[in-house]
Amino acid sequence: MYSLEISLRYSPFPLSIQKKEYEDIKRIYDEIKDSMNSDNQNSPLIELSCEKVQDKLITVLAKEVISVQIYEKSAVAGGSKRPGFSLDI
Repeated sequence: MYSLEISLRYSPFPLSIQKKEYEDIKRIYDEIKDSMNSDNQNSPLIELSCEKVQDKLITVLAKEVISVQIYEKSAVAGGSKRPGFSLDI
């Protein structure tokens, strides 16, 4: 299972969806990245659906996305460490 997590401007909590196939999540990642790079004044809406929670739908305004990341969510990994960067002191 692969997760795609997006962070929105002025929102402290990320939004995430899960897909079974890497190709599906990578396609969505590329679509969001292209929308973020666009200089279009009319920012498109991005609609996301989740395979883990069937009725979960998220729609966001592309210009409000400030970061996006993909990570593999496996049951074997264990632990409570979140993906991304962390500072261990």
